[in-house]
Amino acid sequence: MTPVPDVVVEPDADRLARAVGEALVARLAAAQAVHGTASVVLTGGGIGIAVLEQVAALAEEPVRERVDWTAVDVWWGDERFVPADSDERNERGARRALLDRVGVPEERIHAMPPSDGRFAEPEDAADWYTGQLAAAADPGRSCPRFDVLLLGIGPEGHTASIFPGSPAARDERPVFAVHDCPKPPPTRISLGFSAINSAEEVWLVVSGEGKADAVARGVGGADPDELPAGAVHGTRATRWLLDEAAASRLGSR
Repeated sequence: MTPVPDVVVEPDADRLARAVGEALVARLAAAQAVHGTASVVLTGGGIGIAVLEQVAALAEEPVRERVDWTAVDVWWGDERFVPADSDERNERGARRALLDRVGVPEERIHAMPPSDGRFAEPEDAADWYTGQLAAAADPGRSCPRFDVLLLGIGPEGHTASIFPGSPAARDERPVFAVHDCPKPPPTRISLGFSAINSAEEVWLVVSGEGKADAVARGVGGADPDELPAGAVHGTRATRWLLDEAAASRLGSR
């Protein structure tokens, strides 16, 4: 049975980023206490990067929970298929905001390939990433344990690089190439629902009134083809982490 989602509302985007950063530190520390390691799937976007900046700041504070960043595996939910030095890459933003600051070992940073790397075609890059996931997974599984998988959503309800009405919304593979995205850049690599929904916890972090309609439609669940963000869930928990603007239409559901 899919867990009923939790909804948490913070007053504004700054306090949302701080609260999510604190919760992420606590969750990764708890995972390490149980497993010895932790695993997180990152997202991009303004609020996603703001969360990572808060996590980096917390690493410098005497907080109760401490994360051993040398024992954290970092994955991505999607990536723009652009050159490695492009500021459009989610990886680049995450390295600046967090990974380089806390010293995550390079072998634990599992970035999706850039367009100027070893793969000229995004399909080949997606197939390679599928293999990386499988290699890190337990036997018989296509993905490793994801303790927390972070996602954002778009005003029309896309999440990762799965847009409403696109072939990606019906693609059952763990990873695939996405072409002709309505939001630039048009070519991307994305986890699919089969990978996203294997995570123990899925957190949708959303700020801004422009996304309030999609939030209101998605919190209760939705058809993946019509509103992809409403079709994601964790195996243990699904959390919608919102500021007041993004939550402003929840009462009209």
